[in-house]
Amino acid sequence: MNRAFVAAGFLLLSSVAPAGAQSVMGVWLTEARTAQVQLAPCPDAASGPLCGTIVKLINPKGADGQPVAPEAAVDRRNSDPALRGRKILGMILLYGFKKGSEPNSFEGGTIYSVEEGKTYSAAVSLQADGTLHMRGSSGIFGKTQVWTRVQ
Repeated sequence: MNRAFVAAGFLLLSSVAPAGAQSVMGVWLTEARTAQVQLAPCPDAASGPLCGTIVKLINPKGADGQPVAPEAAVDRRNSDPALRGRKILGMILLYGFKKGSEPNSFEGGTIYSVEEGKTYSAAVSLQADGTLHMRGSSGIFGKTQVWTRVQ
């Protein structure tokens, strides 16, 4: 009987990867290395099970191309003039996802590109190597970025 419990416990433990490797949740460095984005449950359940918030900007620049303090960086490329003054730091740029068919994947969401001031359809999936694939698309055209975990 003890052997059965030991064997069951061993199987259970061997099938579980480290917690950080199992989840898309955490802080990720974007492929362009210009920002860190925290993926976490959305503050508002209506926005879906996963949201991404910009928690750090790396060497942000203003409209004149000169460096600005991260707290002063604004959404200057937004297509809506009323939003061009909003702060980038703290902005939610990923939302509206539903759980994907694969473990640690989300689809049917939206990503906002601060660099372009445009919104795209998005999908997120954690890869076996621990990287995050972020796919943004508009119609049949799309691009996948590889993000790396910070924490």
